[in-house]
Amino acid sequence: MEILKNVALVLHFVGLASILGAFMVQMKAPTKRIDAAMFHGALTQLVTGLALVGINEALGADVNNPKVGTKLVVLLVITALVWRNRKAQSVSTAVWGAVGGLTLLNVVVAVFW
Repeated sequence: MEILKNVALVLHFVGLASILGAFMVQMKAPTKRIDAAMFHGALTQLVTGLALVGINEALGADVNNPKVGTKLVVLLVITALVWRNRKAQSVSTAVWGAVGGLTLLNVVVAVFW
């Protein structure tokens, strides 16, 4: 079960890297867009995050439910933004920045809470 947890954690980090990588690649681009990497990264984070909570519960580990709930709400907002704008040719800088900023917020919550 520990191996499954570690695989889910690695995939969770891959989802994070996918969102942040796609965000950072576009920093100098004149027009911003939501690309497939952001979309698939958000979905990967959602699925693997829920799996990690389930695995930790099954292993009897202490799960910080308020922290997990906060991260879930932030990720649902990211996923909604990405889902809603995934087919648009371009998005406002505010939407693009919100995706990146909220992703960084989730990292901060994970590390400092």
